[in-house]
Amino acid sequence: MNKNLQTVRTVQFVTVVGMTLNLVLVFAKAAGGWFFYSQALLADAVHSLSDLVTDLAVIFGVKYWSAPPDRQHPYGHGRIETLVSAFIGIALAAVAVGLAWDAVGTLRHGSEHGPAGFAFVIAVFSIISKEILFHWTRAKARAVHSTAMEANAWHHRSDALSSIPAAIAIALAYFFPKLHFVDPVGAILVSFFVLYAAWTIVRPTLQELSEAGVSREDQAKIYRLATSLSGVLGAHALRTRNAGGAIWADIHIIVDPDMTVREGHDLSHQVRDLLVSSDLNIVDVVVHLEPPSPSRSKSASSKNSDQPDLPFQS
Repeated sequence: MNKNLQTVRTVQFVTVVGMTLNLVLVFAKAAGGWFFYSQALLADAVHSLSDLVTDLAVIFGVKYWSAPPDRQHPYGHGRIETLVSAFIGIALAAVAVGLAWDAVGTLRHGSEHGPAGFAFVIAVFSIISKEILFHWTRAKARAVHSTAMEANAWHHRSDALSSIPAAIAIALAYFFPKLHFVDPVGAILVSFFVLYAAWTIVRPTLQELSEAGVSREDQAKIYRLATSLSGVLGAHALRTRNAGGAIWADIHIIVDPDMTVREGHDLSHQVRDLLVSSDLNIVDVVVHLEPPSPSRSKSASSKNSDQPDLPFQS
């Protein structure tokens, strides 16, 4: 089966499973919050509703970001996945602000009812089911290198975490009626969990959209792989870019100046194939050949150096 097609099917299947559970939780939390007088559970229902929106974004977006490169998009369509991930994070942040606003309003104006005990059961069910869904979705996302699906997994985790203060607040307000104000306080705590989850999702997308390269550790690994081949005397001027979990790279390798064009061509393909087959999820590498330069320090051309040269070094 085509790898892109397999990725699309995996992402869609996992997301549909999550969306089905989210539908159940939205109705259960909304009904429980409404009929059993729990603002914290109602707030959690809104959070689960936001999960449905992001599930739909992933389901319909995966077909576009998994499309192969074309003339107008030579680096592929991975940035669409980045934008979807950013949308998920921003949606989460918006939900968090709304939850906190409503809870503060309840604290200011008061509430006539405390939550009923069955609301606690619904909150506990949400915690367990969404934590299981988080681990399963994250494992599948990492298997297919999907940043949007992993962002959605963290959305599931934030839903599980947000149900914890909701469950505690409901239990306290139920067993200690004089503490009925704890329920909206729990809703405010939920909003902080959601805001943190939103930041963990948006931060890497901002780095990617600002053209940040891979980490220093990954740079060092790329240099070590490139210089591990016979015929490569050294490497420098590494440049990388991320696009939806995939890495594109340019690298200069230093070779014997008496090497033939054919030998240099074959060696550059060996370097590319080695990097693409690594576990770094590199999809393509442009390899530039250079002869040794007398002005270059020995460390720059040493195969055993663990300190890579900075990009753009001449």
